[in-house]
Amino acid sequence: MTSRRSAGGGYDTISFLSDYGHDDEFVGVVHSVMAAIAPHARVVDVTHGIAPCNVRGGGLALARAAQYLLPGVVLAVVDPGVGTARRPVAVEVGDGASVLVGPDNGLLAPAVALVGGASQAVELTSSEYRLDTRAELGSTFDGRDVFAPAAAHLCCGVPLSALGPAIEVATLTPGMLPVSQRDGDDLVAEVLWVDRFGNCQLNVDPAEVDQLAATGTPLQVVAGEDLRTAERARAYADVRPGRVGLVTDSSGLVSLALPQRSAADELGLHEGAEVRLTTASADDRRTGSPTVVTPVGLRPRPGGSAGPQEQGGRP
Repeated sequence: MTSRRSAGGGYDTISFLSDYGHDDEFVGVVHSVMAAIAPHARVVDVTHGIAPCNVRGGGLALARAAQYLLPGVVLAVVDPGVGTARRPVAVEVGDGASVLVGPDNGLLAPAVALVGGASQAVELTSSEYRLDTRAELGSTFDGRDVFAPAAAHLCCGVPLSALGPAIEVATLTPGMLPVSQRDGDDLVAEVLWVDRFGNCQLNVDPAEVDQLAATGTPLQVVAGEDLRTAERARAYADVRPGRVGLVTDSSGLVSLALPQRSAADELGLHEGAEVRLTTASADDRRTGSPTVVTPVGLRPRPGGSAGPQEQGGRP
């Protein structure tokens, strides 16, 4: 699919993600700033329920959504470093099919990597495309003063290069994502995300669980001091009583699930908690292996490679 461009050469969609919540006026103000500049642009609210300052959680949510978002501008704001030396940036992907706007703190990296890398990037320094009230009101609301105007001006056809100087894609802050590891008979994993139903997404590929299950020994889930019998299940409702379901979720990763109950509450799990999947008995379990993380960098797109649309994903 090609980029969705407005008649003026800009974009017609802004997908907006933040940790602003809905208790304060922040989301509404950002919407209004963008509407004043680009009234033709449709704003899609991806989520504003990211936990405050949870950059990793925001990056993972953006990555989960990326391949389903319309081509256009993606505005992502989870910015605990607002007002500091961290850079405000705009990152082009798909040779202009989309532009991601947000802080240079690793938030954008997982989504950019997922769709094949960046075409180019700029630092948002041009005063012409910021709100002129910024100097008077302080620098604690870049979502309103820097990111929203940049996103809206891109929708109006302002070229990326006009928003500020080009920066090397390789210098952008990577995202740090944990990876699962083997420890004897255990597969040591981490909870990446707990959804509102209490399902716990793990950093585990279904093939890793299938490899464990191939031994024919019953699977077990170890969460803290809690040891439960587990089983592969196609759907949440298929999990049998007394078992913890290992369900391939809508992102293609393994989630711990209980039918019509919160696995997070029942197992005492939260984002970042360690979980062990094993076929060994509780007495044979190994403990103490550290979590391994891997950087997800914002690399340039390799020449001649398929773009995000051709790969089936696009932000």
